[in-house]
Amino acid sequence: MIVNLGEKKSILGHFMQELRDQHIQKDSMRFRFNMERVGQLMAYEISQKLHYKTIEVRTPLGSSMVNVASDQIVLSTILRAGLPLQQGLLSFFDKAHGAFISAYRRYSKDGSFDIHIESVSSPKLDGRTLILSDPMLATGSSMVMAYKAMLSKGIPSHTHIVAVLASREALGYMKKHLPENVTIWVAAIDEELTVRSYIVPGLGDAGDLAYGSKGDPHL
Repeated sequence: MIVNLGEKKSILGHFMQELRDQHIQKDSMRFRFNMERVGQLMAYEISQKLHYKTIEVRTPLGSSMVNVASDQIVLSTILRAGLPLQQGLLSFFDKAHGAFISAYRRYSKDGSFDIHIESVSSPKLDGRTLILSDPMLATGSSMVMAYKAMLSKGIPSHTHIVAVLASREALGYMKKHLPENVTIWVAAIDEELTVRSYIVPGLGDAGDLAYGSKGDPHL
């Protein structure tokens, strides 16, 4: 299932406008903050799909019955660009455990690249709900690789993939290569992908905008 929250009219549009604006992007702290806010909205939407149990809570004057999520959540992200998005998710799912994937594009001189995953740090996933986040889904191949790498830690009961932007091509690729118990959440879908796998209009390199340039990967 693919859920495009950008189809709804909500405050999400304001955050996306600031994330895309090339002038506002110059403020890296603002960029990280907007990523976090998108993560928070995504967390709220995902929370409606979780399992719940009713418990009794004592107050100073009596008791109240409340519904609380019963899922054991693991929040995983791809370093480094995914950190602000994961922080937004964590601010809502504050009891979740954390997981991190080290991955990168290794470029050739002709501009082509391969995706390499160096390491996965994660608790056991068997029977848990996995929320796997990455700001940009360009081709979708890195996310599929990240998902498969996470399975080395166990089989989650359900996986929610969270992205700010996805290309139409990436979503098609992921639908073909991911199982049915995966839900993909995006804030916007862009139609164009360049030969160098850049999303157009996109918003640029999320990692560089959040944390500063890491240099030219083609050198």
